[in-house]
Parts: sequence; structure tokens; C-alpha cells
Amino acid sequence: MSGKSIKDRVTEESNQCVACGLCLPHCPTYRLLQSEADSPRGRIALMSGAANGRISMNARFVEHMERCLTCRACEAVCPNKVAYGDLIDQTKAMIAQQTKSDGKKRSASLQDLLILFLHWPKRLESLRRLFSFAQRSNALRWFGKLSRLSEHRLFRFVAQLPQVKFPYVGTGDGYAHPGNSWREVYPAQGQVRGSVGLFLGCVARITDVETLNASIYVLNRLGYTVHVPSAQTCCGAIDRHRGALMQADSLMQQNKKAFSELSLNAIISTASGCGVQLLESGVAGKQVDVMDISHFLVAADGWDDVKIAPLSQKIWVHEPCTLRNVLRSQQYPYQLLARIPGVQAMPLAGNDQCCGAAGVYFIEQPDLADRLLDEKLVKIKENEASCLVTSNIGCAMHIAHGLHGKGLAAKVMHPVALLARQMGLEL
Repeated sequence: MSGKSIKDRVTEESNQCVACGLCLPHCPTYRLLQSEADSPRGRIALMSGAANGRISMNARFVEHMERCLTCRACEAVCPNKVAYGDLIDQTKAMIAQQTKSDGKKRSASLQDLLILFLHWPKRLESLRRLFSFAQRSNALRWFGKLSRLSEHRLFRFVAQLPQVKFPYVGTGDGYAHPGNSWREVYPAQGQVRGSVGLFLGCVARITDVETLNASIYVLNRLGYTVHVPSAQTCCGAIDRHRGALMQADSLMQQNKKAFSELSLNAIISTASGCGVQLLESGVAGKQVDVMDISHFLVAADGWDDVKIAPLSQKIWVHEPCTLRNVLRSQQYPYQLLARIPGVQAMPLAGNDQCCGAAGVYFIEQPDLADRLLDEKLVKIKENEASCLVTSNIGCAMHIAHGLHGKGLAAKVMHPVALLARQMGLEL
């Protein structure tokens, strides 16, 4: 498809859809809205019409495209293998091109500021201590009360984020000693079994340090040296899903360069959304696999050399769309949790439906996102779950935010964080 225009790409891929409708019951927005235009089949028809000039890319067209979660459940069940994920991304780029050619300008929003920060993860990390202080002193809550920002969904979300944590120093003594920055290399302990690269992501560097620390700890204990190249940046998924394909490609090239200089067995991602973007953008090249942390650990050696404390508890598992529909790796968190003696890993009902996080979807489409989230919260409450694990930071934050709002006490964490805790790491 190289050298073709975006409209040609959209036309070519949309022509693969035979409008069979098998995707309809799997689409979250169609299930909620019962609108053909908000189904995969309907959106593809609209995309084709817009690419061929039969349909105007007006506000209604854009609305139907933006309501799509890009969960790719439709793609997973499509008998004709329509690459819906790429199709919706190309359509977003087509809309962006049209907006630019029309000379339209959109006023900057708080969401735009957030996304701008994601392009420079190191700058985001430089705010770690400041944000930690703001949390401990309750400055964010006080500031919210004194300004109109408290009415903004994104600000309320940020104000309720879990306590900011600091990078693991890697002393091997079971304590996550707070460091100022990530080390370039965390040496394996005991018998060396290989080397992996750890992808930090952008938001996760601040909000999911617990999982990153846990991943390094477990990998080191199993005999794997962990490389954390400082030149890595955002995976580009949010840019791609907003139609900024050139920006996403630029980030991909930077990540590719950062990891290409290392001799690795795999590049490990702790967030399935980032993992999909790294895999599909070709960051690892042909010689190295991009793997979700649970997938890699299930296949890893060295388990006979570690001790895992038992935990007699039901652990409910939420399966992110990217892990289930794209990576097809939803079975690995269950297999990883099975390493913990006594744990019963139970699937959360409705795992075939999106939780509503979907990158920044929960900010841009709050009504639909909340309706999808409410369904998850009902299941968590019905099961009286005290612990829920999920393999994507976006899902984890979205669900935790919902639990906080409902006054539910269930803890949300990554499966590798739970495993690391039982292996002796103080989270």
C-alpha cells in the first residue's frame, strides 16, 4: 500500500467489507446506541462514501467516527479479515487533512496539553516530585476547589490518580528504593538467561511505576537483564488514533533507534495498548519480538529458582481490548497468576466488551465511556471483588477512577505487580 494516498487506502480496505453484519453484536457503540452509523459495518460504508466523495466529511460524519473506541472487536470476528483498526486510523487522518485544507482552527484544550506532554515523556517525568508533593499536600484538591478546573473531567481524573511512585533502584533486596530516574541497565540475578528491553510508555512513567518496578524485579529474579534505553519515547498510539500519522511515525522511528542498538531477546511492554502500537509499527524489526510482560513471563525460564508466597484469594481479571482482540494474549495473565499458590483467577463477566477507556476516549466521549464503565463496576460489585487485575494502564486508571466515584474499595493492579508482591517486592 506504499505510495498510495490516504483516500485510496481507505477505499481499498473498505471494499473488503462484505457487510455481513457479524461484527454488530461485538461493537460496544452499536450495542449501546443501536445505530447502524455507529456500527463497524455502517462506519465502513461512511468511510468509503467519504473517500470517494459521495459523502461529506461534515460534523455528523466526524461524530460517528469519533464515537468509535477502536477496540477492534469487530476485526477479531471479521470473516473477511478487514483491517478495521488501520481503516479507522486512516479515516481520522483523512479528516485531519480535510480540516487543514479548509483552514479551520480548533482552540486548544486541556486534552491537547496532555497529549503534548506525552510527546516528551522525560519532561513529564521531570514533574514527578512536584506532582508527588501536590498529592501529599492535597494541593490539587485545594486548587480544584478554588478554580473552575474542578468542573473539568480531566482535572478531576488527575486529582484522583494513585500516589505517584519512583523508579526502582534494583538492589535486589525486595524493596522498591525510590530513585530519581530509571537506570539504563538492571543486571540479572543468579544465572543469566537473557536480555530484554523494557518499554516505559509515557503516562505509565508517572501513574504505573508500580508495574514497571515489579516487571524489572521479576525479570531480574528469573535471570533476565533488563535494559531501559533513555532515548525511548511515547509509543504513538494516541497520535495515530487521532489521525496524526506522521507524528506517530516520528515517535516510532525514535523508539526503533533507541532499542535497535541493544542485543535483546524481546522488547517487553507492560501496557497492551502500547504493545499493539510497538508491534504493528515495526519498532522491534524482524529479529526481536514485542511481547506483553505476562506472555513473556509465562514462557520464561528460572521459576524453579524463586519462591512465591501463597495467596488464598479470588482475583478477578479484566481483559483489555488490545490484549484480547489484537495481541490475542488474554490467556497469559491467568497462566501467570496460576504461579501464585492458592490464587483463583476469575474472568470478569463482560470481558468481550470495552471498559470505555480507549486511550483518551474516556475524556472525549465521557457519556459513552461512563455507560461502558458502569457495566464493569456492576460486575465488580456483584462479585464483591477485593482485587481486580488488568494488563493495560488506561483500563486500570479508568476502572479505578470509577471505583473511587462509586465508593468501592476494590484494588486495581497489574498481574505482574501482584506476582512481584508475592515474590517479596514491597510495592
